Order: sequence, then C-alpha cells, then structure tokens
Amino acid sequence: MLQGLLTLPVLLPVLFWAGYHYYKDRHLPEPVGNLALCLVLGWVATLLSTALYSSLDWVDLRHDAFALADNNLHALFWYALLAIGPIEELSKLLPFLLVVLRFKAFDDALDGITYASFIALGYAAVENTQYLAFLSPGEAVARGFAGPVVHIAFASIWGYTIGMAHLSGRSIVLPTLIGLGISALAHGVYDFFALAHPRLSLLAAGAVVTGIWVWRLVLIRRVNARHRGAAEADAGQPRL
Repeated sequence: MLQGLLTLPVLLPVLFWAGYHYYKDRHLPEPVGNLALCLVLGWVATLLSTALYSSLDWVDLRHDAFALADNNLHALFWYALLAIGPIEELSKLLPFLLVVLRFKAFDDALDGITYASFIALGYAAVENTQYLAFLSPGEAVARGFAGPVVHIAFASIWGYTIGMAHLSGRSIVLPTLIGLGISALAHGVYDFFALAHPRLSLLAAGAVVTGIWVWRLVLIRRVNARHRGAAEADAGQPRL
C-alpha cells in the first residue's frame, strides 16, 4: 500500500499529460495501442540512455553532474551541452525513427508531436521512478510534475521537424539533424541552469521550457483550427 502511494507523484502526472495530448489530438486521434507502445518505447529509451552514459566511461568522460554543479560550473556547462542533452534526446529519438515512423496512422501534422510526447512520458516515468528512493515526498512531487513537462517540451521539437518532413515525403535526414540539434541544445541549457542551484538559474531553466511550451500551444491551436475549419466545410457541403 505504502509503495503504491509513493509512486503516485510519478504516475499521476504521466496519466494527466497522456490524457491532455489525447484530447488535443481529438480531431484525428491516434490508436490507443500506438500510444501505449510509445510509452514502452520511452522505457526502451531509458535503456539506450543508460548505455550511452556508460559508454562515456570508456573515454573517461563520465561525470557526476551534481558534483560538477558544486565544484565546477564551467565543466557542468559543457557536460550538459555535449553529453546530457545529446544523449537523452538521441535516446528518445531513435525509437521514434525506428518504430513510430512506420505507423500507418502517422498521417497528421500533430502526430509527430503526439508520438514524441508519449515516448517522452515513458522516459520521464522510468527516470522519475529511479529517483524516488533518493527524494523526499516534496521533492518527488516536484520532480514528478517537472520531469514529464521538460521531456515533452524537448521531444516535441524533433517530433515536429521529423513529422512534417515525413508527411510531405521529403528526406528526414536534415530535419532530424536540425530538430535533434535544437532539442539537445535546449535540453543541455535547461539542465545546466537547473543544476546550477541559484534561484535565478531555476528561473532561467523555467524560461527555456516555457518558451518551447508556448510554441507548442500555438502550433497545436493552429492545427486544430484547421481541422475544425475543414470539418465545418465538409458539413456544409450538399449531400448527393
């Protein structure tokens, strides 16, 4: 019973954001099975992430980010930009490329964001569960709320660039590199600010995520407005 209560800070935000994205994509909803698979792919992404972090040991580049935050902010900055951001975004992106782009239901401008967001949710859920043993109840709630939002925001960038290229029949190579580069950079900057401790740094980290989230909201609203307009136009057509 107690163990179940301890997982609520992780599970409730994931359920909320899953419902939120399903509702936002209600005009052309994705198959529930696809979305559930994306959550599992998020778990796979954590395994990839662990493997990539472990590979840094081979070249003596693996560091404790928290220790760097206490002792060497310059090193933390470069570690966040060159290791944390690229590793975690690449780990989420690879399952998207290998599995999600094969979905027959991938046929709408929002689908790239939706599927990338569900992979991010799965990733955040596993990551937050791993941290539960080291967090106080208050910290668990805070991380449970922030983790999904952060991972969704960054994954949405490459989910959108790749999805739009895929739907238009263009090569996805350049959009993938651009989307991954932007999301990895934003992720690294966010983690540097979030780990640097001072309150101003936390505000800066929040500003990074808020900017991306506003972009998402505007984009989703525009796409849904087009869907509503198309539906109304179809409803106004005379039936033969």
